[in-house]
Amino acid sequence: MSTTEKVLSIFALGGLHEVGKNMYVIQYADDIIVIDCGNKFPDESLLGVDLIIPDISYLLENKEKVKAIIVTHGHEDHIGGIPFFLKKLNVPVYATRFTLGLIELKLTEHKLLRDTELVEINAQSNIDIGNINVNFFKVNHSIPDCLGIVFKTPEGKIVHTGDFKFDLTPANNEHSDIHKMAEIGKDGVLLLLSESTNAERPGLTPSEQIVEEHVLDAFRKSNRKVIISTFASNINRVQQVVAAAQKTNRKLALLGRSMVNVVQVAMERGYLDVPEGMLIDQDQINELAPEQVAILCTGSQGEPMAALARLSTSSFRGVEVLAGDTVILAAGPIPGNEKNVSRIVDNFFELGAKVIYGSGSSSGMHVSGHGYQEDLKLMLTLMRPTYFIPIHGEYRMLYHHRQLAESIGVEHGNTFILKNGDVVDIKDSVARQTRKIPAGNTYIDGIGAGDVAEIVLRDRKQLSEDGMVVVVLTMSKTERKLVSNPDTITRGFVFGGDSDELIKDVNRLISKSVNELEETNRNQWNSIKQSVRKTVGQYLFQQTRKKPMILPIIIEI
Repeated sequence: MSTTEKVLSIFALGGLHEVGKNMYVIQYADDIIVIDCGNKFPDESLLGVDLIIPDISYLLENKEKVKAIIVTHGHEDHIGGIPFFLKKLNVPVYATRFTLGLIELKLTEHKLLRDTELVEINAQSNIDIGNINVNFFKVNHSIPDCLGIVFKTPEGKIVHTGDFKFDLTPANNEHSDIHKMAEIGKDGVLLLLSESTNAERPGLTPSEQIVEEHVLDAFRKSNRKVIISTFASNINRVQQVVAAAQKTNRKLALLGRSMVNVVQVAMERGYLDVPEGMLIDQDQINELAPEQVAILCTGSQGEPMAALARLSTSSFRGVEVLAGDTVILAAGPIPGNEKNVSRIVDNFFELGAKVIYGSGSSSGMHVSGHGYQEDLKLMLTLMRPTYFIPIHGEYRMLYHHRQLAESIGVEHGNTFILKNGDVVDIKDSVARQTRKIPAGNTYIDGIGAGDVAEIVLRDRKQLSEDGMVVVVLTMSKTERKLVSNPDTITRGFVFGGDSDELIKDVNRLISKSVNELEETNRNQWNSIKQSVRKTVGQYLFQQTRKKPMILPIIIEI
C-alpha cells in the first residue's frame, strides 16, 4: 500500500488473543490515532519482568503521523503503558476527568507530567484529529467515566465500544447512553470493534446494586474487624464499602499504595463521597475496638506483595488478622490468578478468620464489569455494523463473539478474528485483511522498556532451574599458566557434602583442559574460557543431568 494512498486501516498492537495491554490503532492516510495503551502482568516464566506493554515499533517508524492517544477508561490494561509510550512518542492524551487523574499519578511518578499535553473529554465532546472527526458515548463499566468512541472517517463510521456492560441500575446512577448509541447506529456503522471478555457467558450481566446488599449484610454480621479487598479502581465498590462502614459505625483504614492514591483522586474529583472523620491511618487501627474498624485493601488477585497477601501471612507491620475477623474478597480472580488467591484464602482460614470468597454470584460480593452475551448482542443490534472485529479477549472469546454477531445479522465473512498486527484495510467501503505489521511484547524490567531481550530471559530461566557454576582461574600474565588450582563455586546447583567430590573432579578436569591448551599454544584467554565452558558443561551434564550456567573468570597476576 502506498503511503500516500487514502485507505482506512484498523489494527491492534495489543488486546487480541489476550486479556491485557490493550492498544488499537485507526489510520487514515497520514493520520494515526491510538486507542488505549495498557499493560499486563507477566506469568511465572518471565523471570524478573515487571510489566508487559505493546511493541510500538510501527508507530515509531511513522511517528510524524501519530496524532493522539484516546483513552476509553482508567484500568491498568488500558493506561498502564502510557508513560513508556510518551517517553518515545510525546502526543496529546485525551481522556475523561477521572481517567486523567489516574494518568497524572503515573506521569508524576515518571516525571513526565509537565511535558505532556492532557486534554479532558466527556460524552459530549466533539473533536477533529486530522481528517477524522471523533465523538463519544457513555458506557457502564466497573470504573467511573468510561466512553465508547465514534470515528467519522471519509470511508464511514468506525465505533470502538471500550469495555462495557448494560447496567440498568448502576450504583453511581451513571447510565449507559442507549439513546445516543441507537442514534449512532441509525444509519448503520461501517465497522464495530467491541469487547469480548464475557462472550462465553449467557444472559445479562448482573447489576452492581446486588453487591451493595451483600456487603452491608456481611458488615452487620461481623462482630470483629472487617477486611475487604477489591480493585482500587472500582470506585462504585469502594463507595459501597464506605456506606456499609458508615451504617455499622466503623472507621475505615486504607492499605496499599494504589488504594490510597486512587481513593484520593476519586475524592478530590468528586467521584467518591467519604464522610468527614471516617478515614483513619493504619497506626490507629489498634487504638479502636475491633468492631469499630473496617480495612479496605489491595491484593484481591493474590499479588504476593500486596496488602492482602501480607495480612494473610501476618507480615503487614502493625496490622494483624485475628480469629473471628471477617475477610471479604470483593473481586473475582482473573484467569491465571486462581492459585495465588486460593493460597491467600487458605492462610486466612489458618488464622481463624471468617472468609467470604468466590467469583461472581457464588459469594454475592462481585459482579463483572464486562457484558455477557445479551449485553454484547444489544450493542451489536444498536450499532448495526456492516463489518465487525471482536476485540479484548482470548481466541475462544473472540470466536464466540463472532457467532453472536452473525446471529443478529452481520453477514458471514464480514467478521474478522484478528491477531495483534493483522491489518484490516477499508477502501470504497469494502474491508479486506491481507497484510500484517510488526506486533509483539515489550518487557519492562525496573524502569527500562525493551531492555529485556529473549536471551536475557533464557539466561534467567537457566539460572532458576539449574543454578550457576563460577570457575575462577588464577593465571600468570607473562607465562600464561595456571599458578594455583582452579576454584569452582556453585550457586543453586548442588549442595554441601554431595558436591565435594564432584567439585574436585571438575577442578582436575579444568586443570587438564587448560594445560592441554598451553601445549597446543591455544592459550588465548577467550579460547581458555570457551574450553572450560564446554568441558565443564559436558561433564556436569553426564554426572547430574543438569545444565547450570558456567561462568569462567580469569585473574591475571
